[in-house]
Amino acid sequence: MSIPTVTIDQLPDPLPEGLSVLDVREEVEWVHGHIEGATHIPLSSVPVRANEVPDGQILVVCKVGGRSAQATMWLAANGYEVVNLDGGMLDWEAAGRPMVSETGGIPQVL
Repeated sequence: MSIPTVTIDQLPDPLPEGLSVLDVREEVEWVHGHIEGATHIPLSSVPVRANEVPDGQILVVCKVGGRSAQATMWLAANGYEVVNLDGGMLDWEAAGRPMVSETGGIPQVL
């Protein structure tokens, strides 16, 4: 099965209405910087927390794109409409896309 994938330059800025973001990074990565409004479910928890995955079209992100590719493959096989962000949050940050932080500091990708 091929993994549906987009790169940062293929993503509209801002993201279109109706497109949800699922961040599958670990908690420590999430708190330092993430896309506002994203749902956070670490990769290892996706199968057991699938009921928390948003409905509709979903952009799946991690730091570089490897973990999100795994999550995208699993979710697609289970009927979700998903696409992986190749380059992940590192490319998101490099493109100057907006992020928020839970630390009170400047958002950053760890």
